[in-house]
Amino acid sequence: MHPKVGLPVLALIALCCVPDAGHAAEPTAAGLWEKRDDAGQPQGWFRITDRNGAYEGQIVRMFPKPGQDPASWRCTKCEGEQKDAPVLGITFIKGMKRQGLAYEDGKILDPRDGSTYSARMDLSPDGRQLSVRGYLGISLLGRTEVWSRLPENALNAEKSAGSAQRRDNKTAAKTQ
Repeated sequence: MHPKVGLPVLALIALCCVPDAGHAAEPTAAGLWEKRDDAGQPQGWFRITDRNGAYEGQIVRMFPKPGQDPASWRCTKCEGEQKDAPVLGITFIKGMKRQGLAYEDGKILDPRDGSTYSARMDLSPDGRQLSVRGYLGISLLGRTEVWSRLPENALNAEKSAGSAQRRDNKTAAKTQ
C-alpha cells in the first residue's frame, strides 16, 4: 500500500470504529414523577417502572389538604383485585408499550371513581417531562397532565427529613 493512500484509509477505519457520542441512549419514562396543581403545589408522586416491556405507574406519595388522611383513602369503586385497595401504592397505569419517546396502548385508572381510560404517555427528548393523557375512545376526547421528573432519591430524602423533623419536635417538646 502506498503511504499517502494508507493514511486516509486508516483514518476512515478509525472513525468508523469510534462510538458516536452524539447518540446517547434515549431517555425512558421509568423513574419518579411529580404532578403539580395550577398553583404549583405538589399533588402526587408516581413511580413508573418497566415490567417486561410494559410500563406501569404506581402512586407513591400523596399531598393531602390539612385534615385529610390519605391512609384512609380506598379505591371503593374499583373492580377486581383493586376493589377497596389503598390509593397509596395502587398501580394506576398499566400496559404502556414503548415506541421511542411515546408510550401507547395503556390504561389509566382514576381511583377517585374507579373509571379506567385508554392512555398514552409522551416523554420530552431531555427526559425531564412526561405528558400523560387519559381518553375515551379516541385521543382527542381526553385530558393531558404534564409531570416533572424527580431525582430517584427524592422519596428517601423526604423520609429522612421527616424523621429528622419528628426527632426535633420530640426534643423540643421534652425541653419545654
